[in-house]
Amino acid sequence: MSAFSDRLSLDRVRDGERLDLSADDAERAAIAARLGLPSLERLEAHVALAREDGQRVRACGRIKGVLEQSCVATGEPVPAHVDEPFEILFMPEPKTEPDEEIELSEEDCDVVFHDGASIDLGSALADTLALSLDPYPRSPQAEEALRDAGVLSEDQAGPFAALAKLKGLGGEP
Repeated sequence: MSAFSDRLSLDRVRDGERLDLSADDAERAAIAARLGLPSLERLEAHVALAREDGQRVRACGRIKGVLEQSCVATGEPVPAHVDEPFEILFMPEPKTEPDEEIELSEEDCDVVFHDGASIDLGSALADTLALSLDPYPRSPQAEEALRDAGVLSEDQAGPFAALAKLKGLGGEP
């Protein structure tokens, strides 16, 4: 297993190279702090690298993690598991003027720019982990906490609930 924090020198990346990465305690703590996670118990990635056009590197594989997120309603830890495929294209930073905008298409969303010397696979994988997380994790106590705070459920606040109230006010038998 290789370290998550190692930068990969472009001149050493071989086409077809396979890497097994495992984040150590310090790396997991840094990633957990960066993502605002209460804990990150395990983080691994299995990666296959492919060279494209000299300066472009495609990384495909699977990322796996065991972690805790904070409940959006109570702040309590919510256990979570991540097991997701990924595909990331590393390519040279485009040459643009300082104020020039770069337009990215949907296909470009998994593109990470590099400096021409090395790629930071670990950082890109931490970003992939972030995108794999539940955006609204809820603990078993979340519904009760939301109800106590006066937050209406979807059934209570939706359009059909409004119609039901109107029907009840209309005096229909």
